[in-house]
Amino acid sequence: MKIGMVGLGKMGANMSRRLLQGGHGVVAYNRSPGPTQQLAEEGAEAAFELQELVDKLEAPRVAWVMVPAGAATEGLIQDLAELLEPGDVVIDGGNSFYQDSIRRGAWLKARELRFLDVGTSGGIWGLKEGYSMMVGGAPETVEIVRPAFETLAPGPDKGWGHLGDSGAGHFAKMVHNGIEYGLMQAYAEGFEILRGKKEFNYDLHHVAQVWRTGSVVRSWLLDLTATALEEDAELEGIEGWVADSGEGRWTVKEAIDLDVPAPVITLALQMRFVSRQDESYAAKLLAAMRNQFGGHAMKYVEPQEEPPEASPGVIGRGESGS
Repeated sequence: MKIGMVGLGKMGANMSRRLLQGGHGVVAYNRSPGPTQQLAEEGAEAAFELQELVDKLEAPRVAWVMVPAGAATEGLIQDLAELLEPGDVVIDGGNSFYQDSIRRGAWLKARELRFLDVGTSGGIWGLKEGYSMMVGGAPETVEIVRPAFETLAPGPDKGWGHLGDSGAGHFAKMVHNGIEYGLMQAYAEGFEILRGKKEFNYDLHHVAQVWRTGSVVRSWLLDLTATALEEDAELEGIEGWVADSGEGRWTVKEAIDLDVPAPVITLALQMRFVSRQDESYAAKLLAAMRNQFGGHAMKYVEPQEEPPEASPGVIGRGESGS
């Protein structure tokens, strides 16, 4: 089939390449022309305007949007809606909020256009390994795009699936990313505990290699952890600052709204916030409280000859601590 790919970042460009390798036609469009020109050299048809992309597709046209969630996705979908014809398909393969996808599906349907929300996982490895795709939308629209899904996935019948109506794909991807937060946090904490046990002098890469085969905790994330530790076990030069792109927050909020306990995912999200603090006011206040009720020593930014005496505190139990 022939498909228009709108947005040629790391995901969009590699998805285009996998489609080309699978024998599909790709019309490639990017706001800046460089990535478009690069893919044209690899076999795609170049489009330097959205109208040009639409003109080069055949009905029912399929335009797959792979740009950051939010305003960029909203604007492109609205622009495409003005150019496409009844029966054409718009796909949002980014990490959009599922309620936006429900709204967009209804909005496009009112204009006689079809819509699929496709939660896409696989990152930079998707070109080689295939992508996991969680699809929301009407079954008949899924069938139009099925040949592309079967090529992009790890196999025609695995790694992708139609999960329900509009919004279902992005909701599943949102929860997928929330789970990812928890898994990553557990691995990170576990390896830090190993590193802290100095008497055993663990080779952390070796431990990861042992776990990769046969263990209950083996996973692709562990494979990637082993690669990172092989490159630099001490992670020199890497700042411990961890971003979040929104899906973890949405997952936690949905858990609260649904009265579903999700302490691991919630705490993993909070730990990402902790990683961004140059210094923690809360931690300093904790130290001050311990000094107040237990007389515990505090560390000071500037060395002092004699730390000040502990205040008696309200409770006055000098030997208590926490």
